[in-house]
Amino acid sequence: MKLTGLRHVSILVPDMEVAGAWYRDVLGLQEVKRPSNAVTPVRWFELGEQQLHLIPNDEPDPVSPRHFALHVDDCEVARATLEGRGVAIQETVPIGGAKRFFIADPDGNNIETAFTVSADPERPVIRQVNVLL
Repeated sequence: MKLTGLRHVSILVPDMEVAGAWYRDVLGLQEVKRPSNAVTPVRWFELGEQQLHLIPNDEPDPVSPRHFALHVDDCEVARATLEGRGVAIQETVPIGGAKRFFIADPDGNNIETAFTVSADPERPVIRQVNVLL
């Protein structure tokens, strides 16, 4: 068996309309039609070659360090764009080979926003995900 990538990430949201609008309007993700045989009223968004799935839940996930990371083509442009859209930027500890910061969606789901600065043979390459910022 050879794992070849990550297909999608799913997060819990208590208000599908608020969360869907935030991922569509603030992050610029395109919503895609889910299969007609899907039973749970999940909403799917394109995220490069992957997807983000919003799963309805009565309560948001408890606050934790869990997160997913988005790769952007320019970290400073992403920071300025998100701040301009009213998104709070959460600074974090720098890591080698990347510029990064965190944001949170309306339900408190953590999202790391990262830009690869240099290739490091000790670390896998981050594939670019096109997020419309």
